[in-house]
Amino acid sequence: MRSRELRFGLGVFGLSLGVLLVRFLVPRPVGMADNGDGWRLLCDLGGRHPELKSEYYVHFSYGPGVACKSDYISSQAWLDWLASRLGTLLGSSAQLNLLVLGAITGVLIAVGVTATVLALDLSVRNRVIATVLLLLVMADSAFFGYFASVLSEGAGFLGMLLTAGGLLLMHRTGAWRYWGAALTVVGAMIGLNAKSQTLLLIPLFLLALALVRPLGKRGWARWALPLGVLVLVGAGTAVVQSQGDPANTEYREANMFHVVFDSIVDGKHDTDADLAALGLPPSAKKFVGKGWWEARPWTDADYNGYSDRISRRNVLQYYAGHPERTLQILQQGAVDTLTARPARLGSFSETSGLPPMAQEYRVPVFSGLSAPAAPLGLFVLGPVWLLIAWAGIRAFRRRAREYGIVVFFLLLFAVGQFGLSALGEGVEGVKHQLLTLFPTCLAFVFAALSLLPRPAPPVEEEAEEEPVTEVFDAFREPERTAFR
Repeated sequence: MRSRELRFGLGVFGLSLGVLLVRFLVPRPVGMADNGDGWRLLCDLGGRHPELKSEYYVHFSYGPGVACKSDYISSQAWLDWLASRLGTLLGSSAQLNLLVLGAITGVLIAVGVTATVLALDLSVRNRVIATVLLLLVMADSAFFGYFASVLSEGAGFLGMLLTAGGLLLMHRTGAWRYWGAALTVVGAMIGLNAKSQTLLLIPLFLLALALVRPLGKRGWARWALPLGVLVLVGAGTAVVQSQGDPANTEYREANMFHVVFDSIVDGKHDTDADLAALGLPPSAKKFVGKGWWEARPWTDADYNGYSDRISRRNVLQYYAGHPERTLQILQQGAVDTLTARPARLGSFSETSGLPPMAQEYRVPVFSGLSAPAAPLGLFVLGPVWLLIAWAGIRAFRRRAREYGIVVFFLLLFAVGQFGLSALGEGVEGVKHQLLTLFPTCLAFVFAALSLLPRPAPPVEEEAEEEPVTEVFDAFREPERTAFR
């Protein structure tokens, strides 16, 4: 059985990698253009291309540039560093080649899909179905381009897949548990440290580890491996986050500025009343609809007089006192989530012959279903979350806890990230809500897989009873009397 599973796993890996590479390179490479934040990761590599209009096209090759400093923390930098070193070994003169990065990420995605499929207690046919569904999520046009980009969303997507596969494998027995633990450590380190938003995964990861319980394992045998994973991930994350600014302090005021003047005071509602509720003067309406770097409010004398009110506490107080307006902002966040594709980020290189900001739609399965429903916002997203939660509860009740753990790990992060982005960022809502849509789609797949029947356990054939041998009277011993 073990060799059969290994052969099946190698087949899944080869098929997945082949599909992903074709998806990436044929008929032309696809990636995701830089929205202006890419410099934060290029700084670590010393790569820069300032003359490129970053949003129009994907620049697949970044040459050396002027060294710069950034406190931005992202595990995407590890993937970029690996791509840079491997590219140099392959003879590339680029500081960062996104074609190499995309190939590396494709291998890691194939590993994650393979591990997840091998961990599922399903028949071969249903494992094939699981492979197809997972690849449809990972290769979806809303997500795939980020695996070849200078943005950090790709690391978040990859980390969640690897962590889910690792947690599932940790429910198995034998050597599979240890492979699952190793994969969980790698996935959690990548996923938790992808962006400041993905730090929300930490408490959910702790809860998931606490619920891991392989069949037949009790006491120390159950807890030793999860505790080892927790120590490695906890210590590693603490070290990583201590190297920079995990809370993005330098962007805190900018984020609150966008929340106030893009989300709350958006010019479409009662502007004067909203400004008054926030304690801001009527003159502040000049910033409505303007970005932080466009408005440059720190150069405005009036703004400096009330900048202390552009704060999280003030915004939270506004939300608490205006539930109807808060619900409207959440509805817009749901619309952004289901929209899936930022309109102003291209998918192709400048040499592709396509117009600026051209986007690809080769695998639009999940995003293709969500985009038409986007105007309904919470009226679609809410029921989908409830359906996923129902499947997760059902998995726990039917003793398929490994499915339930992964489903709720992803679902609770999606819900938390949704609220965080909708209420606490206020700009580039569609892009920021990708970290809501991706785990929702992945949780939906695991919820669907939890409904598939498990294969029946093998029935051992009962040994046939030997026929009773007939003894003829001539050979029967005479009976003895009870008394002598």
